[in-house]
Amino acid sequence: QVQLVESGGGLVQLGGSLRLSCAASGFTFSNYHMRWYRQGPDKERALVAAISPTGISTNYADSVKGRFTISRENAKNTVYLQMNSLKPEDTAVYLCNAGSLTANYWGQGTQVTVSS
Repeated sequence: QVQLVESGGGLVQLGGSLRLSCAASGFTFSNYHMRWYRQGPDKERALVAAISPTGISTNYADSVKGRFTISRENAKNTVYLQMNSLKPEDTAVYLCNAGSLTANYWGQGTQVTVSS
Protein backbone atom coordinates (compact mmCIF):
# COMPACT_ATOMS: atom_id res chain seq x y z
CA GLN A 1 0.00 0.00 0.00
CA VAL A 2 3.02 2.33 0.20
CA GLN A 3 3.17 4.40 -2.95
CA LEU A 4 5.39 7.14 -4.32
CA VAL A 5 4.22 8.37 -7.69
CA GLU A 6 6.31 10.89 -9.62
CA SER A 7 4.93 13.15 -12.31
CA GLY A 8 5.88 16.24 -14.27
CA GLY A 9 8.76 14.95 -16.35
CA GLY A 10 9.09 15.65 -20.03
CA LEU A 11 11.17 17.16 -22.80
CA VAL A 12 12.44 20.72 -22.41
CA GLN A 13 14.99 22.92 -24.14
CA LEU A 14 18.24 24.09 -22.62
CA GLY A 15 17.47 26.89 -20.18
CA GLY A 16 13.90 25.78 -19.63
CA SER A 17 12.05 24.85 -16.45
CA LEU A 18 10.15 21.87 -15.15
CA ARG A 19 8.36 21.06 -11.91
CA LEU A 20 8.32 17.48 -10.66
CA SER A 21 5.83 16.19 -8.11
CA CYS A 22 5.89 13.08 -5.95
CA ALA A 23 2.62 12.02 -4.36
CA ALA A 24 2.99 9.74 -1.34
CA SER A 25 0.54 7.42 0.39
CA GLY A 26 0.51 4.48 2.78
CA PHE A 27 2.84 5.91 5.44
CA THR A 28 3.13 8.90 7.75
CA PHE A 29 4.57 11.36 5.27
CA SER A 30 5.36 14.08 7.81
CA ASN A 31 7.75 11.74 9.66
CA TYR A 32 9.98 11.12 6.63
CA HIS A 33 12.86 12.85 4.99
CA MET A 34 12.13 13.21 1.30
CA ARG A 35 14.74 13.10 -1.44
CA TRP A 36 15.07 13.34 -5.17
CA TYR A 37 17.62 11.17 -6.93
CA ARG A 38 18.42 10.95 -10.59
CA GLN A 39 19.76 8.19 -12.76
CA GLY A 40 21.38 9.29 -16.00
CA PRO A 41 22.41 7.38 -19.12
CA ASP A 42 25.43 6.04 -17.22
CA LYS A 43 22.93 4.20 -14.97
CA GLU A 44 24.45 5.62 -11.77
CA ARG A 45 22.04 7.02 -9.21
CA ALA A 46 22.92 10.32 -7.53
CA LEU A 47 21.24 12.39 -4.84
CA VAL A 48 19.87 15.65 -6.21
CA ALA A 49 18.06 17.25 -3.29
CA ALA A 50 16.74 16.42 0.17
CA ILE A 51 14.30 17.99 2.58
CA SER A 52 13.67 17.35 6.27
CA PRO A 53 10.27 16.18 7.60
CA THR A 54 9.04 19.69 8.43
CA GLY A 55 10.64 21.31 5.39
CA ILE A 56 12.93 23.53 7.44
CA SER A 57 16.20 22.03 6.19
CA THR A 58 17.20 21.35 2.59
CA ASN A 59 20.31 20.04 0.86
CA TYR A 60 21.35 20.04 -2.79
CA ALA A 61 23.96 18.48 -4.97
CA ASP A 62 26.55 21.02 -6.06
CA SER A 63 25.59 20.47 -9.68
CA VAL A 64 22.04 21.78 -9.12
CA LYS A 65 22.52 24.32 -6.34
CA GLY A 66 20.97 27.64 -7.27
CA ARG A 67 18.90 26.10 -10.07
CA PHE A 68 16.72 23.51 -8.32
CA THR A 69 14.43 23.92 -5.32
CA ILE A 70 12.93 21.12 -3.26
CA SER A 71 9.79 21.76 -1.24
CA ARG A 72 7.00 19.81 0.41
CA GLU A 73 3.38 20.19 1.43
CA ASN A 74 2.76 17.76 4.25
CA ALA A 75 -0.99 18.36 4.19
CA LYS A 76 -0.97 17.05 0.61
CA ASN A 77 1.61 14.28 1.16
CA THR A 78 3.57 15.71 -1.74
CA VAL A 79 7.16 16.72 -2.39
CA TYR A 80 8.21 18.88 -5.33
CA LEU A 81 11.32 19.63 -7.30
CA GLN A 82 11.35 22.91 -9.19
CA MET A 83 14.04 22.77 -11.87
CA ASN A 84 15.15 25.96 -13.60
CA SER A 85 17.91 26.80 -16.06
CA LEU A 86 17.99 23.20 -17.21
CA LYS A 87 21.05 21.79 -18.95
CA PRO A 88 21.50 18.69 -21.11
CA GLU A 89 23.46 17.09 -18.28
CA ASP A 90 20.28 17.20 -16.17
CA THR A 91 18.78 14.57 -18.46
CA ALA A 92 17.91 11.57 -16.32
CA VAL A 93 15.19 9.54 -14.71
CA TYR A 94 14.24 11.38 -11.53
CA LEU A 95 13.29 9.20 -8.57
CA CYS A 96 11.44 10.11 -5.40
CA ASN A 97 12.64 8.60 -2.11
CA ALA A 98 11.14 8.62 1.38
CA GLY A 99 13.40 7.74 4.28
CA SER A 100 13.23 7.26 8.02
CA LEU A 101 15.49 5.46 10.48
CA THR A 102 13.64 2.22 9.80
CA ALA A 103 12.31 2.37 6.25
CA ASN A 104 13.05 3.57 2.74
CA TYR A 105 10.59 3.76 -0.12
CA TRP A 106 11.13 4.50 -3.80
CA GLY A 107 9.01 5.65 -6.67
CA GLN A 108 9.37 4.36 -10.22
CA GLY A 109 10.72 7.60 -11.63
CA THR A 110 9.88 10.18 -14.25
CA GLN A 111 11.99 10.97 -17.31
CA VAL A 112 13.45 14.43 -17.80
CA THR A 113 15.13 15.17 -21.12
CA VAL A 114 16.87 18.47 -21.85
CA SER A 115 17.75 19.16 -25.46
CA SER A 116 20.51 21.44 -26.73
